[in-house]
Amino acid sequence: MNRRSQSSSSRSSRPPAPPSPGAGAGPNTRLLAWQILRAWKPDGVYAEEMVDHTARRNSLSSPNRAFLKAMVFAALRNLTLLDAWIDRLRDGGKLDHDTRGWLRLGLVQCLLLDLPEHAAVHETVELAGRGRGLVNAVLRRALRERAELEKFRLHSASEIRFSLPKFLTDRWTKHFHPLGMEKLGTWSNTPAPVIVRVNKLFSGVEEKLATLPGLTPLEKHPGFFLCPELPLEALASGWCYAQDPSTAEAPILLAPEAGMTVLDACAAPGGKAALLAQMMENKGTLMATDSAPNRLERLRGNLQRLHVKNTEIQAHDWETTPAPASWKQRFPDGFDRILADVPCSNTGVIRRRVDVRWRLHAGSFAEMAARQVRLLSNLLPLLRPGGRLVYSTCSIEPDENEHVVRATLSKTPGFRQLQTRSLVPHLTETDGAWASLIERVS
Repeated sequence: MNRRSQSSSSRSSRPPAPPSPGAGAGPNTRLLAWQILRAWKPDGVYAEEMVDHTARRNSLSSPNRAFLKAMVFAALRNLTLLDAWIDRLRDGGKLDHDTRGWLRLGLVQCLLLDLPEHAAVHETVELAGRGRGLVNAVLRRALRERAELEKFRLHSASEIRFSLPKFLTDRWTKHFHPLGMEKLGTWSNTPAPVIVRVNKLFSGVEEKLATLPGLTPLEKHPGFFLCPELPLEALASGWCYAQDPSTAEAPILLAPEAGMTVLDACAAPGGKAALLAQMMENKGTLMATDSAPNRLERLRGNLQRLHVKNTEIQAHDWETTPAPASWKQRFPDGFDRILADVPCSNTGVIRRRVDVRWRLHAGSFAEMAARQVRLLSNLLPLLRPGGRLVYSTCSIEPDENEHVVRATLSKTPGFRQLQTRSLVPHLTETDGAWASLIERVS
């Protein structure tokens, strides 16, 4: 995967956005971006869902959809930096929320996405309503002082430079040292590439994918391809599934085989479950559960599209409820394999999930760990003697990983940890992930 160096500027570390629509080309994409950012809240609907919904509702073309996502995601990745720039470029006084939104969006276009100056300034100013004069003045000053603003960014504290909460930059500096913090901050603010996993449950899929232009196999990750853009037809047909190679680590560590009885306890949206079914050659039984009924429909649709045939889907909350009595009758000896890919803070995937940094607080990791211990404690008894469970997260926080496994096993005799795998983005050039293989010995 391509990863830009730590010294890259905020502009060069972001791909140029697709061109904006011309006059009469349908809904104004800049206005849609401003509306999303105006409605977005840290604890509300995820930005990606808002972008997808807006794009579908307005029937945006692929280029305009990409442009919309680029603007919204760049703004949310850089909120603290954008506001610091705004403070430097203004002469003080109150600033209403709507005008601040236009200033953020304008600076995103001018300084982060490298759009043509005329389009970035002129079209943004035209949309800014009563704040038009201030927006015009600030954006034109920003263009004149671009070098000074970039110098300010480079010499600002980590929480400004990377727009990350200070408690998180302090934490990462402690865990990964200052250089690691710099690399993690750069990684977290770099847009994630489009990567797909080939679906080998689809007959003749290699030949079909060969017809798609621009796909590049990832040498270190067999079965994964880097794409110039989302291959919508291939995804809809089930030839492939969009996911980062880091998501394969837990299934590979679990190593299910054809004919086994396997439980994927937190299965939605289904990427890991589909890979488990592929490794099982669609043979045996794969129970896929999730605690949120609304997510089960997405899980069901994904598995059906990916030609998964050995899976049963049920709603179940393993954090609060042990196994149903009916399961003890169906699986009296327990499961051969269990995947516990548990809810977590998502600090390993901040580059993909731009809202994450604004949803976390200093107590988040302890809160998540308490939930994770409860969930893991309810799943371990479902293993047969000699059976294996993989506990995994997309977090890079020890509190949610090794500490959870150690705390759970210390009060649950009869299990042993065989090995762990840790993926830290700036070291592995994948999304962050952590996995532990646990065996029932008695």
